[in-house]
Amino acid sequence: MIIRGGENLYPKEIENALAAHPAVLECAVIGAPHDVYGEVPVAYVVTCPDRNATEEELLAHLSHRLTRVKVPAGIHVVDALPRNPVGKIDKPRLRLRHRAPAGT
Repeated sequence: MIIRGGENLYPKEIENALAAHPAVLECAVIGAPHDVYGEVPVAYVVTCPDRNATEEELLAHLSHRLTRVKVPAGIHVVDALPRNPVGKIDKPRLRLRHRAPAGT
């Protein structure tokens, strides 16, 4: 769960809305630290091999499906999502990646 300014946001709801976009192969949403709200949602997206989608296109897609507070503060299109040994998306590693300085 992501707590944004005292409001509970569920990553799965945001992930389901993202997954409805035809270019999205898989996605994960994490809570990123924010000075004012405590946390804000941030999405990581892998697109289908034959499709591309920009951050702006995905944000526009979500703006029609989610309330404004649930729309991610950022969407990162990546080649692959990290996985744990049993094959599930490794959200703790995504959080570490998100907090790491650029270039590390």
